[in-house]
Amino acid sequence: MNILQKIFKDHFEEMIYIQHPRDSVIENVEKMINCGDPSFGGAMYTCPSCGNFKYVPFRCHSRFCPTCGNMYAIDRTTSMSFKIINVQHRHCVFTIAGKLRPLFLNDRSLLNCLFSAVNSVVTHMFHKDNKTELFTPGFICVLHTFGRDLKWNPHIHCLISEGGIGNSLHWRHKKHFNYRLLRDSFQTALLNELHSKIGDSFKKLKASIYHEHKNGFYVRAMPNKCNPSNVIKYIGRYLGRPVIATSRIDSYDGDFVTFHYNRHEDEKLVIETIPVLDFMPRLTQHIPEKHFKMIRYYGIYARHRKSDQSLHRAISREKHKIFLSFNRWRESILLSFGYDPLKCPSCGTTMLFLELYFNHKPVPLHQLYERVMRKHRCRSPASPSSLPQSPVTWYNQRI
Repeated sequence: MNILQKIFKDHFEEMIYIQHPRDSVIENVEKMINCGDPSFGGAMYTCPSCGNFKYVPFRCHSRFCPTCGNMYAIDRTTSMSFKIINVQHRHCVFTIAGKLRPLFLNDRSLLNCLFSAVNSVVTHMFHKDNKTELFTPGFICVLHTFGRDLKWNPHIHCLISEGGIGNSLHWRHKKHFNYRLLRDSFQTALLNELHSKIGDSFKKLKASIYHEHKNGFYVRAMPNKCNPSNVIKYIGRYLGRPVIATSRIDSYDGDFVTFHYNRHEDEKLVIETIPVLDFMPRLTQHIPEKHFKMIRYYGIYARHRKSDQSLHRAISREKHKIFLSFNRWRESILLSFGYDPLKCPSCGTTMLFLELYFNHKPVPLHQLYERVMRKHRCRSPASPSSLPQSPVTWYNQRI
């Protein structure tokens, strides 16, 4: 049990009684607390040489979990890296006024306005270059709702290709980003989106924000030389990562939690100690609603046209299978920690799958395989099955 699991296991019932958290919070926290608990099931492996056994418990697959959240980030990073075009990219951050933050916290459906505002601004900036060609870039938007101090601070990280493809399939490189246009346009687009959603009650707040932010909302879009080899690092760093890593939690005494972070303004180390019942809501407020998409693709990266397939990708399709292998449980542990979890500690032989367990009861593998096959046939009855015809082969591919 890691320190985050211990904190929530000790005080989550108290938090539910006092603060009445959202359903998505309860669901994700309960998953995280029980992540890796052997009583919830797992897989049994055996060594064919010396007969040793090893039990591997199931994981929760919640993005709120430090372990599973990192695995989710790796999985999404790998998937996104296949779309990246082999051109320079620019990493932009779209921020909002502090007065708007409570609106997004109280009504999370308004977070969609952030994505639509960024989409309209970036698309308009490229279309202005040539109204006949209507050059379209490829850009990926990732919503972050937290800052380094874990407080509520929704903003969009956007990775934009420095160039776009026109209606005549001609590619034009774009070096100059009009920052003033980005700032003013993003402010106008977002405030108009919010006005249309909230209604005339938003007029007073809208006028005060225009008065206080005469130069628009801050948009960081300085040239940072995001060549294709570095783009994936940017994606991994700013993508769907857990709110806090367990390494940043310094201590927990049952009543108070101490954690540290580097302040964004000057990179100064800040150590903060707060009551545990204040620390927990600071984390859970960033859990998204169920099915809410934190990562969205736009422009070329969202289209599935044959003409776009001719663009040169940073990672060739031949290498996809190699990268996809990193998402498997065994290869991921080997890559991250340097050891093979299925290597027998006694003789070094690769251990083989034996049996699955759910709630202390063994489940025959062929039953699970047949259930998956039935679902697969229902979803695509006309197409031939892409699943292997052996239950053991099927399960070994999943790990």
